[in-house]
Amino acid sequence: MNPQESALHYPLGDDMPAAGSTRELAPGVRWIRMSLPFTLDHINLWLLRDQLDGREGWTIVDCGIDRPETRQQWESVFANELQGLPVLRVIVTHMHPDHVGLAHWICERWSDADHECRLWMSGTEFLVARVGCDRVNGFGGEPLLRFLAAHGLTEPEKQQALRERPPYFTSLVPALPRTFRRLAEGDSLQIGGRNWRCISGRGHSPEHIALYCDSLGLLIAGDMVLPRISTNVSVHEDEPEADPLRHFLASIDKYLPLPPQTLVLPSHGKPFIGLHPRIGQLHAHHDDRLAEVMAVCRESPQSAADLLPLMFKRALDVNQMPIAMGEALAHLNLLWHEGRLLREFGTDRIWRFRAAG
Repeated sequence: MNPQESALHYPLGDDMPAAGSTRELAPGVRWIRMSLPFTLDHINLWLLRDQLDGREGWTIVDCGIDRPETRQQWESVFANELQGLPVLRVIVTHMHPDHVGLAHWICERWSDADHECRLWMSGTEFLVARVGCDRVNGFGGEPLLRFLAAHGLTEPEKQQALRERPPYFTSLVPALPRTFRRLAEGDSLQIGGRNWRCISGRGHSPEHIALYCDSLGLLIAGDMVLPRISTNVSVHEDEPEADPLRHFLASIDKYLPLPPQTLVLPSHGKPFIGLHPRIGQLHAHHDDRLAEVMAVCRESPQSAADLLPLMFKRALDVNQMPIAMGEALAHLNLLWHEGRLLREFGTDRIWRFRAAG
């Protein structure tokens, strides 16, 4: 356990659900853990006992990516964990592939002539996911390559590797339900006779929705608060001057009024108690990164690509490279928006940032 984790408490220890099964966390709340074929090799999904439109059944929170292995794991859950009851609706915290990828399949799988299994998510997340599904290359292609090149990723071999990469979003999210039910900040959902409050967040994604149940003391945090790793916060090619890190840090502070003993259900890692210390750790982590970025920018102008060895000590594969570039730029853009950095577009057509004054 690293020093930061010692401030957190894992009440379940290492008692995690096996693939295709569930683990009860509270009455009517079950934990599902499914594999991912990435460095981050799992996602936590949630099954909530529910009643909707007079029907008894279950609500699913988040879905996993669309691949045969994930569908098989879900079929095992459907066969063995639902107590013979149907899935009534699917809630998705945000539009990233590991959360929304199988929403179309699950909704179709559990809809019939008498009841439509509806997707529930925020409007911004749904529409951005729709853009990703409807584009030829999803999010990526030549616009991404031009964006990365403008921030220093110009090596021909890296550009070619990204060019040859299969369309990332559409390979994991091949479709999206055509209709949805909108969730927004402050909405209250009745799930299984209990009230769950929607808490929106920005920075990691456009309008992430976390769910808090006061009567159970549970926070389904999605990707906003993770116990072992820091949430990715990136600038993307569609909004190159964005300031997502500022939005993220403000968003996680919205959880500070929740009780200290809240059990946090994160999308990655294990359920934990220690929400307030973890929020402090995330602030400290980004404060340290911002200080490092300022220090090197005082020495010489830096592009986002120049910062990669400073911010990421491990080798980056072709899928990690755009994410790392986006995170480096998120730190640069925050300092630029604050006026602590200035940026210049060089004759080589690369943006570089230097300390102001």
